[in-house]
Amino acid sequence: MRMSQLVGRRIKETPKDVQTVSHQFLIRGGYIRPVSTGIYSLLPVGKRIIAKIEAIIREEMNRIDGQEVLMPVVLPGELWKESGRYDSVGAELLRFEDRNHKPMLLGMTHEEAVVQLLRTEVNSYRQLPVMVYQIQTKYRDEARPRAGLIRVREFTMKDAYSFHASQEDLEAYYERCHEAYVRIFRRIGMKNVLSIKANSGMMGGKVSHEFMAVCECGEDTLFTSPDYSYRANREIAVAAWTYEKSEPQPLEKVATPGAKTIEEVAAMLGIEAKQTGKAVFLQNADTGELIFAVVRGDFEVNETKLGNLVKCANLKFADDEAIRRIGCEPGFASPLSVDPSGCTIVFDHSAVETNNLVVGANEPDYHYRNFNFERDLPDRSKIIVGDIVTVREGDPCPVTGEPLVMSRGIEVGNIFQLGTKYSEPMKCEFLDRDGKTHPMIMGCYGIGVGRAMAAVIEQSCDDYGPIWPMSIAPYQVQLCALNPGKEGVGEAADRLYDELTRAGIEVLYDDRGEKAGFMFSDADLLGIPLRLVVSPKSLADGEVEFRTRSCRDTSRIKLADTVSSIQAAIAAEMALYQ
Repeated sequence: MRMSQLVGRRIKETPKDVQTVSHQFLIRGGYIRPVSTGIYSLLPVGKRIIAKIEAIIREEMNRIDGQEVLMPVVLPGELWKESGRYDSVGAELLRFEDRNHKPMLLGMTHEEAVVQLLRTEVNSYRQLPVMVYQIQTKYRDEARPRAGLIRVREFTMKDAYSFHASQEDLEAYYERCHEAYVRIFRRIGMKNVLSIKANSGMMGGKVSHEFMAVCECGEDTLFTSPDYSYRANREIAVAAWTYEKSEPQPLEKVATPGAKTIEEVAAMLGIEAKQTGKAVFLQNADTGELIFAVVRGDFEVNETKLGNLVKCANLKFADDEAIRRIGCEPGFASPLSVDPSGCTIVFDHSAVETNNLVVGANEPDYHYRNFNFERDLPDRSKIIVGDIVTVREGDPCPVTGEPLVMSRGIEVGNIFQLGTKYSEPMKCEFLDRDGKTHPMIMGCYGIGVGRAMAAVIEQSCDDYGPIWPMSIAPYQVQLCALNPGKEGVGEAADRLYDELTRAGIEVLYDDRGEKAGFMFSDADLLGIPLRLVVSPKSLADGEVEFRTRSCRDTSRIKLADTVSSIQAAIAAEMALYQ
């Protein structure tokens, strides 16, 4: 491809409202262009990268016996009503009516569609296991799109679905798919991807893993042991906390005028935050049911853990009126003298195992000293006790005991053991050897294609632009002709372009005759791994200049040896991503 004909211009200035390196370079380098908030068009260089990522994904999915299908983006609402998700998923699911007033939606994920497809095609244990996958457009009506392709509304995803006759078979295949994901991200060129335990969320199932590209701009918080033997998302991470139990002291009511926060109470009474109990009130956003959570004052409530424990995926903070209805005073609330029939009371282990805590007195400007869970709440039959706190950096690792390390990551892939969450309500069944009917047991495996491209940039760039791995680079070589109108440079560069192209090498030829600084700035934004420069000076010696995008040093190659030298360099680079 000649740059004089390439669609997509490079931009010198950093666009406004750009929050991440990948967003900046994707816009400046002419890879993507915004159409609306969270919706982008791909330009030719961006499309070439995406095509190579998709090719790697296809190879690895086929390698584990996947069969490619293509399901619609527009789906009938009744499919999602069969699974129960039509009403349980929030506004991110874009619903509409067609001209016949039939409820329709744009698919943000395709579990219902694939179950509808497979239940018509597979009905015997002899056909199982089977995995189908697609690379398809999705739409999620994201409330806060950000960071270019990292959080968007319309996106391309590879989603795969496996169907099994037994849980054991699913677990075995799940491991095969996990290994395939490791290969995919290595081949794409990501430098640091962690497979971590994750919360299954709206997808359902009991076991799931997320693949996180570690980088500072990531939206997810990760906790790992220093040796990575323990890895978990903030939503489900645990630590090996220990609690010291002292001799219970008499319950004592004390005045704490104006002290509502943990910090204010601790300062007024001359104690540490870990000697207090924190009351947090949330509500089921769908039913209005009040959840009264109690944790030790130096911890924060983890809403995901709490939601999982009380089986509520949609929590919101409660208002003061709801808190007062159960006899509690906002800012001075306490589990003492609360009727459990008016709310669900949940205690974290930290508030159960620590004695003599300071808690509210359910009266303005007063607290109690020396609250002890077992002594002061004799009727605990309706109280739920569990892990509902957020891990902190430095907390002891549950595996090694070493301080946990906190980092950030971009979720580029996820895998779930779904079980029968979708197959059972939607009657996706098979006959076993004895002719008995059973729901198929499912797994689900996703990769965000555009997000993967952005994550590669976040992990592989410099101040001037992306540094594309050879495996997904838009072109393998950038050929630059300096002063093409002088001393036969243009003719020599044309011949070299033809020779490289005939040899099957992907070449982007900058034939525009721009000044060197402008030309090289564009080349840096395009991030192509290998660069050849034909200039009057090098041509006079029968040579061309050569450098890699990842290194500023240059060397020279004999003009006659250029094709073979470049072929060897490409082969060496590609070997890194096999």
